[in-house]
Amino acid sequence: MNVDSKLPQGDELLKLDNQLCFALYSSARGITRMYRPILSRFNITYPQYLVLLVLWEHGPMNVKDLGEKLFLDSGTLTPLLKRMERLEILSRERSTEDERQVLISLTEKGLNMREEALSVPLELAGNLDLKMDEYRLLMTALKSLINKMELE
Repeated sequence: MNVDSKLPQGDELLKLDNQLCFALYSSARGITRMYRPILSRFNITYPQYLVLLVLWEHGPMNVKDLGEKLFLDSGTLTPLLKRMERLEILSRERSTEDERQVLISLTEKGLNMREEALSVPLELAGNLDLKMDEYRLLMTALKSLINKMELE
């Protein structure tokens, strides 16, 4: 392990404010909380927004592939998709080739939400008062961390 001498030492290592995991956890919770009022006008939750982002980008796909893109198992994803189906945002259909697979497609309503959703990332960035260079630096660091954890 390559340990930088600027990292906390001794008892400082166990302070909550010095924990990378807590900084990431707190940031994730805070970001999710900031999305809530923005997404409320769409009547969707943050996890539902993530599903929409994947389907807008990649088109119809099966539950397994969607789960892999979002790092969610089918036990978590299925109830989420059922709620979105009740909202008429997407449809779930068994594959005719393999009935074990469920295909997820956006409905017209789900497809039409895309145009209005273009404002969501900009509104969040504005609420965070993030400058473009800060955004790029943060995204680079987080993607590097994800790659080091081999999640992708």
